[in-house]
Amino acid sequence: MRPAILGHMDGQLDRRAELSEFLRTRRARLKPEDVGLPSFGRHRRVPGLRREELAQLAGVSVAYYTRLEQGNGRNVSAEVLDAIARALRLSDAEQAHLTHLAKPKQQRRRATGSRAQQPVRVALHQLLESIDTVPAYVSGRRSEILAWNRMAAALFGDWGRLPAEERNWARLVFLNPDYRELFVDWDQKAYDMVSFLRMDAGRHPDDPRLSALVGELSVKSEEFRRLWATHDVKEKSHGVKRMRHPLVGELTLSFETFRLVDDDEQAFVTYHAEPGSPSAEALRLLASWGTDAAVALPASPPPQP
Repeated sequence: MRPAILGHMDGQLDRRAELSEFLRTRRARLKPEDVGLPSFGRHRRVPGLRREELAQLAGVSVAYYTRLEQGNGRNVSAEVLDAIARALRLSDAEQAHLTHLAKPKQQRRRATGSRAQQPVRVALHQLLESIDTVPAYVSGRRSEILAWNRMAAALFGDWGRLPAEERNWARLVFLNPDYRELFVDWDQKAYDMVSFLRMDAGRHPDDPRLSALVGELSVKSEEFRRLWATHDVKEKSHGVKRMRHPLVGELTLSFETFRLVDDDEQAFVTYHAEPGSPSAEALRLLASWGTDAAVALPASPPPQP
């Protein structure tokens, strides 16, 4: 049985429920003093701002905002959404997510949106094969891992030995204990993965495979369930990850994400080390070991509960 917090409906994510919960959680995190309003003491019946206070800040009627927070985004204008986003102090990713939920674009046919394979261009495969010192891979919708090079296998494990449906970052992070050991800051990695999936769900609430993935992870992982309930969203861009590889020890690597111009659902991701650093030497060793390094990090799926 799927937890009610997921907002599932007929194999899809319920967009109205998602919109309602997203606005409610964003409002709850703001205090009156954060936005220049009097708090009137400690005896407030709701966490964060009241609906009346948020409506005042956004310059809309309380009734209008209440309808929106109840999930009714029909006929809402871009100007009103912008005003509410400013009042809620949303990040760029959060504002984009709000727009996706309130004013969804016309979706492609479901058969296209839920197809089993997201083809990767031959030229990208060739590019991956030509990069022999930097771990790199292509990811797609639902955090699926679509293609990778030898160095990515040496760093993260041999994804080629997994069934296609298991080549998924969210599954690996939450259901494979090896990845809990691999990422030194696993809690941050887990938070990031859920935030990326939330962003994806806002773009594609009618994707039954995404809905099934969220439902499965919610049943199998208490940590995923807790993080999903926060409704936090973010876009993957760049940053630093610390890892603990069984062969070369700790590495500190910078990652960069490049969205494809002709398919923004696919991203080319690279990891690199600062030149001359111990992490650069560790990557060099991984490159020299090749497939032996990949075997050291088993990517086999964990036993099913």
